[in-house]
Amino acid sequence: MRVAFIFPGQGSQSVAMMTPYEGLPAVRDTFDEASEVLGQDLWALAQEGPEDAQARTVNTQPLMLVAGVALYRAWKALGGPDPLHMAGHSLAEYTALVCSGALDLRMALPLLRFRAQAMQAAVPEGTGGMAAILGLEDVVVRQVCAEAAAVGAVEPANFNAPGQVVIAGTLAGIDAALELAKARGARRGVKLAMSVPSHCSLQRDASEELAARLDACPLRAPRIPVINNADVLAQTDPVEIRDALVRQLYSPVRWVETVRALVAPGIDALVECGPGGVLASLAKRTVEGVTIATLKDASAFTQLLGAAPAEEAR
Repeated sequence: MRVAFIFPGQGSQSVAMMTPYEGLPAVRDTFDEASEVLGQDLWALAQEGPEDAQARTVNTQPLMLVAGVALYRAWKALGGPDPLHMAGHSLAEYTALVCSGALDLRMALPLLRFRAQAMQAAVPEGTGGMAAILGLEDVVVRQVCAEAAAVGAVEPANFNAPGQVVIAGTLAGIDAALELAKARGARRGVKLAMSVPSHCSLQRDASEELAARLDACPLRAPRIPVINNADVLAQTDPVEIRDALVRQLYSPVRWVETVRALVAPGIDALVECGPGGVLASLAKRTVEGVTIATLKDASAFTQLLGAAPAEEAR
C-alpha cells in the first residue's frame, strides 16, 4: 500500500477526542510519555477539557502534537507501512517531523509550548485573530487583504482548499477584510476562535525567538520525507528544516499546493492521522483520483490495513 500521511493542527481539538482510540495501547502510552515530559496530564486535557483550556494556544499545540504522534505509533504497532511522505498543517509540521524521525517527541513537546508562548506574547491577547473567507479565489483574497491593510495589518495565512482561505492580523484589519470580501462576492466570512494571528508578519518577533530555540534543538535528516508549509519542499538538511520552521511562523500555509504535491507521485491513499477529519474534508475538495481516508477510530486502522487482525485494534 502506497500512502501519504497528513497531520492536523489547531482547530481539530475537541473534548473526548481520543475516546475512539482507547483500545489502542500505543495511544495511551504516548500520552503518558508526553504528560511526564510536560508535567501536565494531557490525557485528561484531551478527554475532559474543558474546551476553553484546550483552545489555549499553549495547550493546543502540544496536545495536537501528541495526538498525531500517538495515532501514528498505533498505525506502526499494527503493522502499517511507512508513508511515502508526510506533511503537517501549521503546528503539525512538528508532528510530521517527529513521526519521520527528524525530531524526538521529548524535544518537540517543550519546543512547541515555547513556540505557542512566543506567538501569544508577540500579539497581545484581544488585539489579533483569524478568520475564514469562503468562496473567493486566492488572488481576490490577497487583493482584499492588501486594501484592508490600510485599516489594520491583515494577510492571507492558510490557503486550505480551493475557495477557502484563512486570514490573520489585527482585529481591525480582519473586520475590514471581511467587509471587503463580502462586497467582492464571498459566500461567507467567519471569525475563528483563535486569539493568536498565526502565519502573518505580526509573528516576526516570535520567529526570532523561535530561531534561537531551534538552534539548540537537535534535528536529524527525516527518514520519511516531510513536505513543509512554507516552501512545499521536502528538506533533508537540518539547517534548512530549521529555517523553514522559522519562516513558517510568519508565512502562509500553502496547504493546497502541499496536498497536491503529496499525491503527485502516485499513491493509493492520503491518510489523515489525527482526530477530527478536517484535513480529509479539505483534501476531497483539492484532489481527485485518490482515496482519502481518516483514522477516525480504532476500526479505521484495520479497515485501511486490510490484513491487520481485528483483535489487534481492541
